Amino acid sequence: MSENSSDDSYRVTAGELRQFIERFERLEIEKKDLADQQKEVMAEAKGRGYDTKVMRKLVALRKRDKDDIAEEEAVLEMYKEALGM
Repeated sequence: MSENSSDDSYRVTAGELRQFIERFERLEIEKKDLADQQKEVMAEAKGRGYDTKVMRKLVALRKRDKDDIAEEEAVLEMYKEALGM
Protein backbone atom coordinates (compact mmCIF):
# COMPACT_ATOMS: atom_id res chain seq x y z
CA MET A 1 0.00 0.00 0.00
CA SER A 2 1.55 3.28 -1.07
CA GLU A 3 1.48 6.50 0.90
CA ASN A 4 -0.69 8.15 -1.78
CA SER A 5 -3.32 5.43 -1.46
CA SER A 6 -3.56 6.10 2.27
CA ASP A 7 -3.79 9.85 1.67
CA ASP A 8 -6.59 9.34 -0.90
CA SER A 9 -8.54 7.24 1.59
CA TYR A 10 -8.10 9.90 4.24
CA ARG A 11 -9.33 12.66 1.91
CA VAL A 12 -12.44 10.69 1.00
CA THR A 13 -13.14 10.01 4.66
CA ALA A 14 -12.56 13.66 5.56
CA GLY A 15 -14.92 14.74 2.77
CA GLU A 16 -17.56 12.31 3.95
CA LEU A 17 -17.11 13.48 7.54
CA ARG A 18 -17.54 17.09 6.42
CA GLN A 19 -20.79 16.13 4.66
CA PHE A 20 -22.13 14.47 7.81
CA ILE A 21 -21.21 17.50 9.91
CA GLU A 22 -22.79 19.92 7.44
CA ARG A 23 -25.98 17.83 7.25
CA PHE A 24 -26.16 17.76 11.03
CA GLU A 25 -25.63 21.53 11.21
CA ARG A 26 -28.45 22.09 8.69
CA LEU A 27 -30.72 19.90 10.79
CA GLU A 28 -29.80 21.94 13.88
CA ILE A 29 -30.87 25.10 12.04
CA GLU A 30 -34.13 23.44 10.96
CA LYS A 31 -34.74 22.26 14.54
CA LYS A 32 -34.26 25.82 15.83
CA ASP A 33 -36.61 27.15 13.16
CA LEU A 34 -39.25 24.60 14.16
CA ALA A 35 -38.83 25.47 17.86
CA ASP A 36 -39.29 29.15 16.98
CA GLN A 37 -42.47 28.29 15.05
CA GLN A 38 -43.77 26.31 18.04
CA LYS A 39 -43.14 29.33 20.28
CA GLU A 40 -45.06 31.51 17.85
CA VAL A 41 -48.01 29.10 17.92
CA MET A 42 -48.06 29.16 21.71
CA ALA A 43 -47.73 32.94 21.79
CA GLU A 44 -50.68 33.22 19.41
CA ALA A 45 -52.72 30.80 21.53
CA LYS A 46 -51.83 32.74 24.68
CA GLY A 47 -52.89 35.95 22.96
CA ARG A 48 -56.26 34.34 22.27
CA GLY A 49 -56.67 33.50 25.97
CA TYR A 50 -55.56 29.86 26.08
CA ASP A 51 -53.48 28.51 28.96
CA THR A 52 -50.30 27.40 27.22
CA LYS A 53 -49.05 25.43 30.23
CA VAL A 54 -52.16 23.24 30.01
CA MET A 55 -51.82 23.04 26.22
CA ARG A 56 -48.25 21.73 26.59
CA LYS A 57 -49.51 19.08 29.03
CA LEU A 58 -52.15 18.06 26.49
CA VAL A 59 -49.52 17.75 23.78
CA ALA A 60 -47.45 15.51 26.08
CA LEU A 61 -50.51 13.41 26.97
CA ARG A 62 -51.40 12.91 23.31
CA LYS A 63 -47.98 11.32 22.78
CA ARG A 64 -48.57 8.74 25.49
CA ASP A 65 -50.46 5.45 25.53
CA LYS A 66 -54.07 5.79 26.70
CA ASP A 67 -53.71 2.88 29.15
CA ASP A 68 -50.67 4.46 30.78
CA ILE A 69 -52.55 7.73 31.18
CA ALA A 70 -55.58 6.00 32.69
CA GLU A 71 -53.40 4.11 35.16
CA GLU A 72 -51.56 7.27 36.20
CA GLU A 73 -54.81 9.17 36.64
CA ALA A 74 -56.28 6.34 38.76
CA VAL A 75 -53.22 6.34 41.03
CA LEU A 76 -53.34 10.13 41.24
CA GLU A 77 -57.00 10.02 42.30
CA MET A 78 -56.23 7.35 44.91
CA TYR A 79 -53.38 9.45 46.33
CA LYS A 80 -55.55 12.58 46.37
CA GLU A 81 -58.27 10.73 48.26
CA ALA A 82 -55.71 9.44 50.77
CA LEU A 83 -54.63 13.04 51.37
CA GLY A 84 -58.23 14.29 51.60
CA MET A 85 -57.95 16.41 48.49
